[in-house]
Amino acid sequence: MAKDRTAILNRLRRIEGQVRGVSQMVSDDRYCIDILHQIQAIKAALSKAESEVLKDHAACCVSDAIASGDAAEQRTKFNELIDLFEKLKR
Repeated sequence: MAKDRTAILNRLRRIEGQVRGVSQMVSDDRYCIDILHQIQAIKAALSKAESEVLKDHAACCVSDAIASGDAAEQRTKFNELIDLFEKLKR
């Protein structure tokens, strides 16, 4: 999982750089459509990062809860996922 976390951190650092770039574009009074294209790219990159973190959570936290046999822990992890998906629908 350390490899996965490194990949996620690298992705987030790239996104951070993209956000700084968009901020500079706004400061430089760049063409609005160019700025919007960059914002769309950032949103897509964040979505990919979100997916990777979710996969990591399922591979580690959720699978550990299932393997533990602890019904309360399993319910907790399941409810966390349900809450997350409910927020995504809003």
